[in-house]
Amino acid sequence: MPWWVSREGLPLGYEVFNGNRHDVTTVEDIVTKIESQYGRSERIWVMDRGMVSEDNLEFLRSKQRRYILGTVKSQLKNFEQELLSQDWEQIRDGLEVKACRSPEGEETFVLCRSKERALKEKAIHERFEKRLEKGLEKIAESCRKRRQKVGSIERRVGRLLGANSRAAGLFKVEVKEREKDKVELVWEKVEAWRAWAELSEGYYMLRTNITNWTAREFWESYIQLTQAETAFRIQKSDLKIRPIWHQKEERAKAHILVCFLAYVLWKMLGQMCKRAGIGDEPRKVFDEIAQIKVVDVIMPTRQGPKITKCCIAQPTEAQSILLQKLSLHLPQYMKTYPFVV
Repeated sequence: MPWWVSREGLPLGYEVFNGNRHDVTTVEDIVTKIESQYGRSERIWVMDRGMVSEDNLEFLRSKQRRYILGTVKSQLKNFEQELLSQDWEQIRDGLEVKACRSPEGEETFVLCRSKERALKEKAIHERFEKRLEKGLEKIAESCRKRRQKVGSIERRVGRLLGANSRAAGLFKVEVKEREKDKVELVWEKVEAWRAWAELSEGYYMLRTNITNWTAREFWESYIQLTQAETAFRIQKSDLKIRPIWHQKEERAKAHILVCFLAYVLWKMLGQMCKRAGIGDEPRKVFDEIAQIKVVDVIMPTRQGPKITKCCIAQPTEAQSILLQKLSLHLPQYMKTYPFVV
């Protein structure tokens, strides 16, 4: 489902396409339809690496369309020296970027490195390495205990490596046929693979044919993809609504509309925070303001019935400063009519 946003990230609209196709096969249809309805002027196509192929790149270039794309991690190998250099621009704590021109000069590659992502990828590699070692030991033990066929063991090893592909390159595995119908499984670790994995942990790369932007601007535009995806999680995280599985097209589209509206509100609140000089991430502001309590004041009467009135508790000093910066004013009580119990 493509979204289109302003340069500042404010959502302007979206289009829904059938979801029973692989992402990489939908690009040409999506681009053609959007351009036929809304034109091509000044549009920039931003896509993650799951939608990128050589055919799609050629299609985007065919009419000089501008793009910012995610790339497969294997392409980082072409920029190994740049990964080791020190001239990085810090976006925020733990996140840095660097722009590198392609040898042909037609594209710019943006290298990004994240400390948080590095820790996550390191933990993933370690977890899969342990799984593979345990699985290979189990297969080797079965070979020692009873007769096995080479083909059967090779298939078991293939399934094990396929299920743990994030560390499969670390292991060089060989199935050897011995005398007396015995099969031996031997393996060793490829330290060159480990060295590259450790060097590239936390790095990812973008590519673009835009030439007059900074590395920061490329990254900020691309990261809007993850922000749009977050809109679909707001209902489950911030609103605490359970997952809803739709069976009908109209209900799925209604759900998407609600997510889109939630994203619009989220970005508008982010813009309010940015104008107030308190960043552009409203979640921390939400967490602070959410501590303001609403209190039911119950007043008995001589006649017997009780009058209930909803009042808002006095905000703390920190909450008052936030409200003042956002130009928000709390009423003394909720704007509802008192009711009698």
